[in-house]
Amino acid sequence: MTPLVSVIVPCYNAGEYLNDSINSVIGQSYQNWELLIIDDCSTDNSAQIIQRFTECDSRIKSFKTLNKSGSPSLPRNIGIDNADGKYIAFLDADDIWMPDKLKKQVEWMESYGLVFGYSFYEKIDFNGNKSNRIVKTRKTSTYQSLLKSNAIPCLTSILERKAIGNTRFKPIQQEDFCFWLDILKKGYCAHNLCEVTAYYREAPESRSANKIRMFREHWRVIRNHHHINLLLACYYMITYSISGLIKYMK
Repeated sequence: MTPLVSVIVPCYNAGEYLNDSINSVIGQSYQNWELLIIDDCSTDNSAQIIQRFTECDSRIKSFKTLNKSGSPSLPRNIGIDNADGKYIAFLDADDIWMPDKLKKQVEWMESYGLVFGYSFYEKIDFNGNKSNRIVKTRKTSTYQSLLKSNAIPCLTSILERKAIGNTRFKPIQQEDFCFWLDILKKGYCAHNLCEVTAYYREAPESRSANKIRMFREHWRVIRNHHHINLLLACYYMITYSISGLIKYMK
């Protein structure tokens, strides 16, 4: 039997594009999934959209934070705590998966006994228009290589829950980067399918649009949470800056 995949989607005021995100999961050629959508106290029509989908498909489950957390960390952690799948995959409420995303990654990971996978992705604008801006990251990521730059796109990530264990997202900026480091520090290696499987929606107000803040928060992760010594941390920040510049130009 094909293993169950738990898809975790944090949501805050994503009504404008949530339909596209959910439908990209429903439209997967791989159908053994559950979708856990965690609403972080949205004030738009997100809750109504989520309810409509849960009423139509029993595989879709909704959760809600007690208070607005202002970060994907708590919603994702709620999703992990309630997930039943062998694999856990992450998708943000404004991003989109290609139809064969799960099929390709699960079959590949099952064939090679991999516990942590990711892939390339394509950037689209806020309205969903494509411009052939494909982001290709390194073929494998270890703890040491990830310190140089975050090569694991959250919207393409898929992990066996045994790799996650008790690890959870911290309530910080760059929470996904810190989460990947926490997992890879256990000795795991993440592998890249090296195919485009998802679309990343760029918006001017997105967290990734503020490059200075991203630089500062990357520093805080490697210094405050992973306690990398000052000299080595400076080296990693140089490699991070170069990688970020190349990624920005795409």
